[in-house]
Amino acid sequence: MFESCHSTWIFDTEGMRYRRILKRIAVEDQPIATQWRPYFALHFNEGSEAFTVALNAEGSRLIRSWRHTKDCAQCGSHMTTELSRRDIESALA
Repeated sequence: MFESCHSTWIFDTEGMRYRRILKRIAVEDQPIATQWRPYFALHFNEGSEAFTVALNAEGSRLIRSWRHTKDCAQCGSHMTTELSRRDIESALA
């Protein structure tokens, strides 16, 4: 699980799928989560908080993001958003 500035990323490494819980967006006080989506590989960029999700074997479909940090240079924020255990467990279902 990774926190980015806009989402909590959840990876099912056995099933090679991921989903995101969107931050600061809720319907009836329930967080919004994407559907499970397949991925081919997850790469971390050494020396930075960046990561890349390869959506296919050819590497022609990529999603690049970065982990949110305490004093985040990407969004300028000094806080992170908390999710309850229930929110995370419901996103895994």
